[in-house]
Amino acid sequence: MTIRRTFMRGSMAMAAASAVLLAGCANMSEEQKSGTAKGAMIGAAAGAVLGAVTDGSKGAVRGAAIGAGAGALGGYVWSSRMEQQKREMEAATAGTGVAVTQTADNRLKLEIPSDISFDVGRADIKPNFRSVLDTFAEGLKRNPAARVTIVGHTDSTGSDAINNPLSINRAAAVRDYLVTRGVAIQRIAIDGRGSREPVASNDTAEGRARNRRVEIFVAEQAS
Repeated sequence: MTIRRTFMRGSMAMAAASAVLLAGCANMSEEQKSGTAKGAMIGAAAGAVLGAVTDGSKGAVRGAAIGAGAGALGGYVWSSRMEQQKREMEAATAGTGVAVTQTADNRLKLEIPSDISFDVGRADIKPNFRSVLDTFAEGLKRNPAARVTIVGHTDSTGSDAINNPLSINRAAAVRDYLVTRGVAIQRIAIDGRGSREPVASNDTAEGRARNRRVEIFVAEQAS
């Protein structure tokens, strides 16, 4: 019975917290509401249950409200600026093989295959990749709230001692190029995954080519 009462209190608290959240979202755009809703509900659930256990129904309401706020702040928002940059990048990369998508957690993702980005075993940006990055940099400068993460990948040819630094160097090369185009270096994080995260089989030349890639993620934090 105690457990049942706890969850009943948690459910009522989540409803109360939802009302608080909706009031706080009154001045948000539709895309901002969508971007914060998932994190808010997760936070509300956790806060409600904890509050109910520790302090009864009043604690559940208070815990849910706090949890909703924390959850909303922890997510990403798909703003009109993000949508505009997605459209710009789709136009700039048409026919190049670059995949431009919106991720499930509201980030813009560019997946750049090796045939336009880097030669095998190299970290020098190819000339036809520069025009893509030029357009990308312009979009970033119009959205100073966005932050960028660049992740380099390799195929399984060679050892980790070669692939791990190569993947990082490729990500660093993209970062450095964006900086030369006016994007603040403080906005960009880089990572290298070596051959640890393949998207295709390394048993074929085609698969290895797909695995040699750079992924760029753009995120705008919900506020």
